[in-house]
Amino acid sequence: MIDDIRVDPSVTSLRPDFAVLVMGVYGLRNGPTDDRSRAWLAEAARDAVPAADPRIEAWREAYRAFGAKPQRTRPSVDALVRRMPLPEINLVVDAYNAVSVRHGLPIGGEDLGRYEGPAGLVRATGDEPFETADRGEPSVDHPEIGEVVWRDDRGVTCRRWNWRQCVRTRITEETTDALFLLERLEPMTIGELTAAGEELTGLLRAVSPGARVEMRIIGPADGE
Repeated sequence: MIDDIRVDPSVTSLRPDFAVLVMGVYGLRNGPTDDRSRAWLAEAARDAVPAADPRIEAWREAYRAFGAKPQRTRPSVDALVRRMPLPEINLVVDAYNAVSVRHGLPIGGEDLGRYEGPAGLVRATGDEPFETADRGEPSVDHPEIGEVVWRDDRGVTCRRWNWRQCVRTRITEETTDALFLLERLEPMTIGELTAAGEELTGLLRAVSPGARVEMRIIGPADGE
């Protein structure tokens, strides 16, 4: 599946330094937050990069480039480092949130079983459906024209690059196969991106020792 993921040229022209480490992880055994994942979150909170870190500021600049206001809709890592203690969601989400704040990069986690077609990072036309919730009730929203979004064949899976995930593809305790998107802008190096992926792999294998992991970098590291 990860070989079919694409980043549209309209996005790379906006930020030529963008790279994403995509991870397909198969055979997960997720579960509720436990003492082990609480320890991951607490340690990551102590080691978290500050909100003023240049790696996070780069994401604010990227948001401004497509017309978003990062003070109102923050990049995911920016929102996380400002939210301490880190939220307890489930084992898998706790794992990637811990890696996100420690390394200062956005990480998205998606349930592959709920995907329809491959993931793609594109500039929105404005008519794509985005399945969300309003006051606890199912709702459908739409991105702004030109907004950077992740999507599949059914609609938007994450708005404003990494701001908000749709309800349909979020990781739950029942998720067994997942897609993780670790997103990088300069000054983060490809080596730092790879190190974050290796750390996440270690935590996921602690949760699910038999899980199979595939990785691929899309961006400057592979000439795309």
